[in-house]
Amino acid sequence: MATELQADVVAPAGTWNLDPVHSRVDFEVRYLAGTFKGEFQEIGAQLTVEGERASLAGTAKVASVDVKDENLSAHLQSPDFFDAERHPELRFAAEDIRLDGDGRVSVDGALTIKGVSKPVAVTGTVTAPIADPYGNERIGLNLTTTIDRTDFGVSWNNPLPSGEPSLANDVTILAGLQFVKPGDETSQ
Repeated sequence: MATELQADVVAPAGTWNLDPVHSRVDFEVRYLAGTFKGEFQEIGAQLTVEGERASLAGTAKVASVDVKDENLSAHLQSPDFFDAERHPELRFAAEDIRLDGDGRVSVDGALTIKGVSKPVAVTGTVTAPIADPYGNERIGLNLTTTIDRTDFGVSWNNPLPSGEPSLANDVTILAGLQFVKPGDETSQ
């Protein structure tokens, strides 16, 4: 059974840990005649709520990028894109998560890619807390933002015969996250 969120808090106070099995971080970018999509398989995050203040910290392992092609995955880990050897993680940190009403949230944070940190504005939704079958509380946080990848030093491109770039600069990042706060019973 879900409970209502208070008007001024994202979640009940405490530390909420990411459930990585039921969470994902994806990206989308226009490429050639369509949209190219990928996912980071190894992610971590923690949501901390103290009173009316909520903060979020998250990571994604570059080596875990999944794009359904081994060669392309290797290219994404090269210096042309994420440079996994020198920068093995993407990081996000936010100290200000605000409720906008009707379960909508606005998040001002910093995203770090290839060692470059830039402020980002993220929007999304949060679900009211729900008890799971194992005695834990859960919430869902769905976030999205669009960044210019070249701001982070990710500037590889391959021009088309027309001279236009094959890969767009704008990348949409989508995070569907479930957080768990352990209850009194053994968590699952």
